Amino acid sequence: MKSPEAEVYRDSISTVTQDGKRAWIFPKKPSGRYYNWRKVVSYFLLTVLFISPFIKINGNQFIMINVLERRFNIFGQPFWPQDFHLVVISMLIGVLFVVFFTVAYGRIFCGWICPQTIFMEMVFRRIEYWIEGDRGKQIRLKKAPWNAEKIKKRVIKWVVFFIISFLIANVFLAYLIGSDQLLKYVIDGPKYHLSTFISLLIFTAVFYFVFAWFREQVCVIACPYGRLQGVLLDNKSIVVAYDYKRGEKEKGRAKFKKSENREASGKGDCIDCAQCVHVCPTGIDIRNGTQLECVNCTACIDACDSMMENVGLPKGLIRYASEENIEKKTKFEFTPRLKGYSVVLGVLIAVLVGMLFLRNDIEARILRLPGQLYEHKEGSNISNVFTYKLVNKTTQNIEDVSFKLLSHDGFIKVVNDEVNVPAQELAEGTLFIEIDSNLLKEEKDKVEIGIYSGSHLIETTTTTFLGPRSFN
Repeated sequence: MKSPEAEVYRDSISTVTQDGKRAWIFPKKPSGRYYNWRKVVSYFLLTVLFISPFIKINGNQFIMINVLERRFNIFGQPFWPQDFHLVVISMLIGVLFVVFFTVAYGRIFCGWICPQTIFMEMVFRRIEYWIEGDRGKQIRLKKAPWNAEKIKKRVIKWVVFFIISFLIANVFLAYLIGSDQLLKYVIDGPKYHLSTFISLLIFTAVFYFVFAWFREQVCVIACPYGRLQGVLLDNKSIVVAYDYKRGEKEKGRAKFKKSENREASGKGDCIDCAQCVHVCPTGIDIRNGTQLECVNCTACIDACDSMMENVGLPKGLIRYASEENIEKKTKFEFTPRLKGYSVVLGVLIAVLVGMLFLRNDIEARILRLPGQLYEHKEGSNISNVFTYKLVNKTTQNIEDVSFKLLSHDGFIKVVNDEVNVPAQELAEGTLFIEIDSNLLKEEKDKVEIGIYSGSHLIETTTTTFLGPRSFN
């Protein structure tokens, strides 16, 4: 176990200096097999992100989260506020899925899938390397006076960053209001949709601020997931880890010298080159152990493997491993904790799939008009007035809609004789139900109503019918 003196690095974060100022990070451009795989994953996810709002399935946008109009499309399937229970279960599955993977594989989500990391490292950072150069050139440019070259590079970078931020804001707007509506706004021009354009500029400014200035501080300071991993991780979790047993040995780290026998000298395999520190996008030293700033991006693994290969030492000094694996050489095992998460996750997924299969294409709600009592009609008939609301979740119009009593003898009269429900819209109105009081068993009877399209039963629902206290 490390001494308290060795843990002082945990008293502060790597992006803030001792006097509380911002410590600007200039990571070295990464390269290696993990980085190449991350590029493949990142550009695939970016492609999905940018094209999803413009893909249509049966006339529905592939992904749309229209909070303003409370309309949602998930994988081309429309969802309404009446389906909110499905959204809640989906969110629970998402949270549990992240928790499950964090317990097993640490912050692998942050390094490989998180939009913040993908945009920062695979888009904005790569543009920065292209314009300003690698780590050394960026440091020299920051220290240089504001001459013509520095102004030119900074202005080009800022303009490109703003354009990309504006593009990202437009894509997110397409998720919010729909791609068709967005294209209409673009064709019409900003002056006809000034409020939307101002909102778009505000979101552009937010994205620009995050990726041009706040950067890795999002992961270190703003994102709660870094703190959460401290609760979820244990010594069996697989994270990006430094093998201190091999790297330190008896005499600790030491610079590499040609023709030396490090095994015989008792020196560790770490040659203290600091490449793992220089390449880290959050500026930490992975050799200190697991830290909340680490996003498991694997840049340090590639850098260390490259140095080990250059000096003829085995790769894997920094690798995906658990603390227990490094200390005791044990293999990964599916712990009871992971099994418990798996069972709960499996149950929730099964419940969600079942609910999706049982989900109706039309949602019907029939409620008594508030404040209205029953009314006596001819003979012993009792009449109640109701409001109805029909939600069409499909892309087809539902026409010739009628209502019929299924549980009692009686009839239903709709105020508007012709009821049609347009595709992905709702229809609402008023109807009267008349039932012979002799058929009522209680003061408040449950009645079942069938909703038909032509002669086809498309939905059933129940409501409460109010009658007199005593019956003949």
